[in-house]
Amino acid sequence: MDAVDVLDSLAHGRRLELFRLLVRVGPAGLPAGEIGERAALPPASRNFHLSRLEAAGLVQKRRDGRRILYAADFGRVQELATFLVRECCVEASEPCDTPDGCC
Repeated sequence: MDAVDVLDSLAHGRRLELFRLLVRVGPAGLPAGEIGERAALPPASRNFHLSRLEAAGLVQKRRDGRRILYAADFGRVQELATFLVRECCVEASEPCDTPDGCC
């Protein structure tokens, strides 16, 4: 996983907003037009930001008839979270007491 690219794609406020919208709606995703309407983005800006999120592997797109649907890639999000906490408490003087072993 290239965490820097993934985090870089989320470092822009609009992309973070679009990604969080897609997380909220779940695996079904949303049509590109509705994403633009909800975020008040013109098509060119919407497409640019969604393309960056797709290139980072955070969203997937699929065709549904004439519509393009975008959805958060929850597997990729879990990969990122796992990467970020992989070494949790490895140098701690006391063991972690949480169920998953991470403070």
